[in-house]
Amino acid sequence: MHSTMNVAFDMMRYENPMGRPMASSRIYDDLRQRILSLELPPGTPLTRADLAREYDVSQTPLRDAMQRLDQDGLIRIYPQSKTLVTRIDPSKIREALVLRQALETEVAIKFAEAPSASAVARLKEIIAMQREVAPDTAQLRRFQELDEYFHFIMFEGIGHPNLHALLRAQTGDMDRVRRLQTHSDERLATIVDGHDRIVATLEAGNVGRAIEEIRLHTHKPSDWVDEYRAKYEDYFV
Repeated sequence: MHSTMNVAFDMMRYENPMGRPMASSRIYDDLRQRILSLELPPGTPLTRADLAREYDVSQTPLRDAMQRLDQDGLIRIYPQSKTLVTRIDPSKIREALVLRQALETEVAIKFAEAPSASAVARLKEIIAMQREVAPDTAQLRRFQELDEYFHFIMFEGIGHPNLHALLRAQTGDMDRVRRLQTHSDERLATIVDGHDRIVATLEAGNVGRAIEEIRLHTHKPSDWVDEYRAKYEDYFV
């Protein structure tokens, strides 16, 4: 089984799946997490000069990172004017939910048909790390990063890590609403227990149960967004 240090190294590779320059990838990933965690809420203006000083980089890697965020729909760049964190679009969330469940179900099927022992070992290591950080509210962002990494390892386990990057680029609005949820101890335990059950079915090669568990884990009711839109009206379009 990988050590904690090896998992941390693997996450660096995960954060740069397309082989982009590391400075650009580092900025992109950090800004993306700050937007998803709502540290930078919808409507926040972003100034390139300030960000370049904050990350201690030139304009080139910063421009590349911001263009990627614009393509993801998380920021909107208005040339010669301003850059803003976008508001959450419920229509994008509905599409993302369908896309995520369809892709992750197919990944679970292929993984269960030919389980990768090394990928299973990494999935179990991630679960152990999630259980370790879950009680510490100061490490919620770390828990969320591990949650994303868990699903990436499933995609990598069937030989399609870049497909996860494509999915990740389409689920930003959905992920922001997920951050609006109350992260009680029970909620975090439910997430980790769901991961446990998924891994058990994958390791056993039980395709039918793998489908059931991944669909249960990724399912959201049709009115899921409504509660949060009512509470955080200014965050939505």
